[in-house]
Order: sequence, then C-alpha cells, then structure tokens
Amino acid sequence: MANTHIPNGNTPPAPFTLGDFCIDEYEPIKVIVIGAGFSGLLAGIRFPQKIPNVQLTIYEKGAGVGGTWYNNNYPGLACDVAAHCYQYSFEEKRDWTSFYATGPEIRSHLEDITDRYKLMRYIKLQHEVVHAQYDVPAGQWHVRIRRPNPDTGAPEEFEDSAHVLVTAVGLLSRWKWPDIEGLHDFKGELLHSAGFEPYPKTWQEVAEPWADKNVGVIGVGSSAIQIVSALQPKVGRIVNYARGKTWLVPPFARENSVKLLGRDLAQDDPENLSFSPEEIERFKNDPKFAREFRCVIEEEYLSAHSYTIRGTPLSLQLKEVCQNLMKTKLAKKPWMAENLMPDFPVSCRRLTPGPGYLEALCADNGDLVSSPIKRVTEKGIETVDGKYQDMDVIICATGYDTSYQLPFKIIGKDGVDINERWKPHPTTYLSVAVDGYPNMFLSLGPNSAIASGTLISLIEYQIGYAVQATAKLQRERLKSIEVKAEAVKDFDDYIEAYFPKTVFADKCRSWYKLGKEEGRVVGLWPGSTLHGIRALMHPRWEDFSYERADPVKNRLNWLGDGQTYNEKTLTGDSKLRCEDRTFEYVLNLVRSRGLVFASTIPRHPTQ
Repeated sequence: MANTHIPNGNTPPAPFTLGDFCIDEYEPIKVIVIGAGFSGLLAGIRFPQKIPNVQLTIYEKGAGVGGTWYNNNYPGLACDVAAHCYQYSFEEKRDWTSFYATGPEIRSHLEDITDRYKLMRYIKLQHEVVHAQYDVPAGQWHVRIRRPNPDTGAPEEFEDSAHVLVTAVGLLSRWKWPDIEGLHDFKGELLHSAGFEPYPKTWQEVAEPWADKNVGVIGVGSSAIQIVSALQPKVGRIVNYARGKTWLVPPFARENSVKLLGRDLAQDDPENLSFSPEEIERFKNDPKFAREFRCVIEEEYLSAHSYTIRGTPLSLQLKEVCQNLMKTKLAKKPWMAENLMPDFPVSCRRLTPGPGYLEALCADNGDLVSSPIKRVTEKGIETVDGKYQDMDVIICATGYDTSYQLPFKIIGKDGVDINERWKPHPTTYLSVAVDGYPNMFLSLGPNSAIASGTLISLIEYQIGYAVQATAKLQRERLKSIEVKAEAVKDFDDYIEAYFPKTVFADKCRSWYKLGKEEGRVVGLWPGSTLHGIRALMHPRWEDFSYERADPVKNRLNWLGDGQTYNEKTLTGDSKLRCEDRTFEYVLNLVRSRGLVFASTIPRHPTQ
C-alpha cells in the first residue's frame, strides 16, 4: 500500500479538475477605443475580424471620422506622403487626383472605408473620453464619456467599462495658440491652422475677401508652408513670419513616378503633381499598373532610412540636393535662402516637400520675415528688429501640443495619472504599452512615428499588437496582461543608445523633442519603418505579467474539457484546414490508407 502520510500534518492539495468549457468557447470581451482616425478605424476593422465574441466601442470626440483629416481644414491642406502609399496595406484606392493627396480627398477616403466596413455600428461621434481608471479587482477599465444630450444638446456624462482600452488619439490632435504678446488684441481676422473651420464654405470661398488684404502666416512647419503656397495667388500680400529655419526637399520619388507614368522627365514640370484625367483612368482601370506604381514608390520610401543617420552618404547627398533646390528657387531673392536654410542636418526637423512654397515667397506679393515677433498690435505685427507691418489677417500655423500630456486622465492600477507618469518625458514598451496600466495599448503614442518610410504601415502593426494581446487575454482566460517594468526600462535604454547617432540629436526645434531644440526624442520610433514592423510583428509575451481570470492555480486551465466548441456542439467546420501543409499531409495520408475522419461519418439523427 502506498504511503499517504503528509509530513507536518499539511492537507494535500485538491486535485485539479477540468473546466466545463471548450478550448475555443470564448467569453465575451469588451474593448474601448479612443479616437476614430486612421488607428481607430483600423481597430474597428481588425478587432471584429480577429476577436470572437468581441463587444467593440470607438469613442470619437469629433462630429465625424478621420481624426486629423477631419479636424484640419486649412488652406492647402495635403499629405506630404505619396497618396498611393498613404492607405492601409489591404486597401487599393486607385483614383487619387494628385501625387500628394489633399486633405478633403483623404477625409473622403476614410469616410468611404467607414461605410464599406460598416464601422458606424461601433463608432460613437461627439463622445469625448474625459477619464479612465483601471479597476484592479474587476480587471477592467472604467471610462467616463461626455456627450451632448440627444434632446437638449446640453453636455452630459456617463460611464462605460471594458476589459481592454486602446488609445488612438493621434500624435497631433491638440493645438494651442502661440505665446505672443498682444496676440488676442488684434482687431483683424485671427485664425489658427488647426482651428480653421470653413464649413459650409470651402477655404477658397473664405479667402475670397482677402484678395486685396495683407495676410501674415506665423510658423515654418508643414502647415505654414502649405498655407503660404495656397494663399499667395489669392491675397493682396502674404508675409511668412518664420523664426526658425527648415529644409525643403524635392518631391519624393519623382524620377520613378514620372517614368512609370510615361512622362518625359526632361519636359515634365516638377511642380505639376496632379495626375491627368488619362493617368487617373489608367490607375482605375489597370490594377496591375496601380499596384506596381504603389510598390515602386513605397519601396523608395522604405529604402531611404539611412538619411536619418549622421554622416551617411545618403544624408550628405540629400543635404546637397536641398541646398541646390533652395538656392535655385530663391535666386530672385537670395537673402531668403540665407535666412531659411538651416545649419542642422536634413530631417532633424520633419521634412516637407512644400511644392509652391519657395515660389510663393519669391512672388511680387510674397515676403519672408525671419526676425522674431516682438508683439502683435491691434492692427499688425512688430518684430524685434523694430520693423512693423499692418495686417488684415493673421494665421497662426504654430503647431500642436507635443508634450504628450493627454487632455484627460488615465489612472493606472496604482492610482497614478499617466500624465504624471510621463514627466519629464514619456516612457513605453515598444511604443505600445506602459507598466502599471494593464490591458491598455497605444497606437501613435510616444516614440511611435517615423521620419522616413510610411507611417500607415507601422500603425497597422501597432493596432495588430493590441489585437494579438486581446486574443491572448481571451484565449487563455486571463484577467490582465501588463508589461513588466524592466521591459519598459530596457526599451528606454535602447532609445537613449539609438538616437545620439541620428540627425535628430542635432540642435533644432522639433515636435520630435517635445518642441525643444535639444533633449529626449519622444516622437519617433528608434529605427526604420521596417525595423518597427519586425519588432511588433511577433510579441515577446515573456515581457508581460499575467493574472488569471479563473480561481485555479493550474496555468493550463484554459485547455478546458479537451475538445473544441464545434466538436462539442456538432456545429460549424470541424475539418482540418487543407491550406496548411501539415494538415494537408495528414489528410492525404489518412485517405491513402482508406481511413475516414469522424466528422465525415454520417451521424444518427439523435446524436
């Protein structure tokens, strides 16, 4: 007889019993996504596709979908990435009207995606998240939302909860006025690029009364450059107040695009970035050509990463190209080149092609003021060099709040607001998770953007990471999944080691560095686009800690009762997937021996 004596009188552990569920009998799982831009819409597509029994809600504070492409409507708004590459990998919009798509065209594309994938069943417009807090005992996020009352329009708040929280609020979504003395004493029209609201008019209609007016544009980033280019032919006089300096680059991949389109490179106007009606028809009617065009241009984007590394041949070559371009285009007013061309390397600040900008400055009604603004009066702008100019319209294109301080609180498991956690700068794990904030994943969070390549590609893998984590949470019957603090620290060390070798570490004011000239790079992924994709493609689950939802010690409790749901209920598809080579081999082997699968045996009606 076996010895059953338990030393020290301890009670033997209770035997493990199987769960009364199938391995794939998934519990309902709730997911809340904040934001309905590119990231949020992608979440609306991928979560229902990949997560069974998911209850998804996307809260968007705006009145429409599109994120930055819904909120921005300033004159000349366009993307500075080739249109055919600025879409999801699984989308093939082919009828773009220009190499660089306009804002309204991108917005229309995102609205079309929303309709085709029926995403409005998940999206709640004019629903602004104002607070989120993790409930440790429940393993859920409690989220407070503000919306207009459907009957009165008065703001009201309510609470929702979810197992998983995904923030998709975007990098550049919160704008602010520049800190300039007297700015709001100005008696003319005072506008901000991010707050420009022409509807129901177009921006062209809004600008019609400015035909004989003096217009001042403050800033020298992408928005300012596009506004100056668009307004110069339509206003009496335009003055760009550019305290900083910036590099202008020629249209990207122009030589390849011209060649593919069959144009004569020698005769082609480099400023003509619109597709002809014939070219658009060819894109629409020849999918193979459209796909080739997209792949060639995208490959050129993805192969350009080395220009972000200090001293590389491509970096030095690009600087020479930009110098020649700017000097040539500003030959009419050569002093502008001296005031506009920086000392820092190309791409230290975000690059922009800026078609038409330099030509606008050289026009008879165009001007550049590089002296900093001292103050704004009721009628104009005075600079620190003592000069003054009357203005009828002032447009501030001075950017966004790039502090990574969210406009709402996210309280983690230890009661800490993530805004406090992210001081003096934010830290994350691979840009998608933060320790202390279980079941929360980020898209376009800190260190998530790119300076070369295609951002949408990286967004797909950021959302894909959140989807994979949610699938693991549901599949393995977990209560929580949380990245380890040491993994966050290791990624932080990697960031600190990577960026000193790049052009971003040079002295230049950029939103990459919290709007500062020097310091921590918080806006960019520490590597190329392809590098980021590789890093996010296959999660390192060992970098996370877990809590099980069931009060069972056995970590394999999720295996259930040893069968699948289709086997248990005699429903659905129980066949092995023949597209899998291993399964196909087994299937052929069984058939060659004259055997059959149980699922092919006719069942008795009572079974």
